[in-house]
Amino acid sequence: MKKPAFTEKQIASARQYQSTPPPEVHEGKVEALVNELIGRVADKWTMLILDILAENGEQRFTRLGELVTGVSQKMLTQTLRHMEREGLVTRTVHPVVPPRVEYKLTPLGMSLGAAFCGVWIWAEKNLDKVEQARTTFDRRAAAAKRKAAAR
Repeated sequence: MKKPAFTEKQIASARQYQSTPPPEVHEGKVEALVNELIGRVADKWTMLILDILAENGEQRFTRLGELVTGVSQKMLTQTLRHMEREGLVTRTVHPVVPPRVEYKLTPLGMSLGAAFCGVWIWAEKNLDKVEQARTTFDRRAAAAKRKAAAR
């Protein structure tokens, strides 16, 4: 997956989200929304759709299906409906035969994408460390497996 094409302003906003400590006291509604959004946005399809729409702009349903590798039509439909309900995308139906449906990120969706841009920033900064940790872990696991097999 390519790095999303967020603007410098959105990246600055992501850095602000990243550096702002969470409030010590959560209102019940805010906490519930955060929990719901994490559950919804943490799924890979929402993240991929956010990324694709941020990078490519408004897309037809069929084109989104092509760009979101591995998603079924049913899962794409469900994910887009959830995103529309949350106010992250707008859905435009053009009255033509066959029907043409297009999806576009709303400003709210773009701001959420910018907030998650912090993950890209973190990944860029820590790629080498994560790869090294994985290599070390895999070597230890392989050595332990060989040792267990030798017994």
